[in-house]
Amino acid sequence: MQALEWLGVVAGVLTTSAFVPQVARTWRTGSARDFSLPMLLMFCTGLVLWLAYGLMLGSAGLVVANGITLPLALYILSVKLRRG
Repeated sequence: MQALEWLGVVAGVLTTSAFVPQVARTWRTGSARDFSLPMLLMFCTGLVLWLAYGLMLGSAGLVVANGITLPLALYILSVKLRRG
């Protein structure tokens, strides 16, 4: 793996890992009240676009990071839409 790809993998691990505590809190409390709906919608849309971009480039780092973060963000969005 090239150094540039490793940079992307490390960045993806850090940004995805940073999001996990938010998912855990939402799971534990059953609430996403502290999240802004517009932010979640924009974030999920951005993740879909990054995932598509990564697929088009053939970038494993982008695909893996966004492929993991997207379902986590969609979970929080679903809680927000169902329970507030």
